[in-house]
Parts: sequence; C-alpha cells; structure tokens
Amino acid sequence: MTDSVYINKPHSWQALLSEMTAEMHQNLKTAIELGKWPSGDRLTTEQIEHCLQAVIAYDERHLPAIERVAYIDRSKLAAKTSDKT
Repeated sequence: MTDSVYINKPHSWQALLSEMTAEMHQNLKTAIELGKWPSGDRLTTEQIEHCLQAVIAYDERHLPAIERVAYIDRSKLAAKTSDKT
C-alpha cells in the first residue's frame, strides 16, 4: 500500500488500531494469505510483518481467544497430561 491510499494516515499504532474496522482487519488477513494487495501489488516482507502485527493486535483487542490468529486449543493436551499422572 502506498501513502496515497491513506488520506488521514494514523500517527501511531494505537491510532491505527483505534481506527481499524472489522473490514480492514479482514482485508489485511486476505492480503497476508494471498501475499498481495487488492491492486495486485505483492507485499514486501516488511509489509507482511506489519500486517501480521496489526492483525494480531486487533484480534487481541476485539476477539475472544478461540477466534484469534494462531489460537491453539490446549485443553486436549492438558487432559492427556493429567490422565498420565
């Protein structure tokens, strides 16, 4: 994404996360999955990293743990471990 995409570019991560909508969150996830922006431009490594950070931070603020990116259900592992003792 280029700077021209943003009319009011956020001045901090906190501002970005405060202004991020569910649609923006989904668009970032799609861009990460496809490795490119809707325009067809490929994401750079740095852009992927920033998008991932934004998605994870948004998830932390707005979604229950089970719906977050990279959620791992450890309840079955805990149950197996307690069965062995």
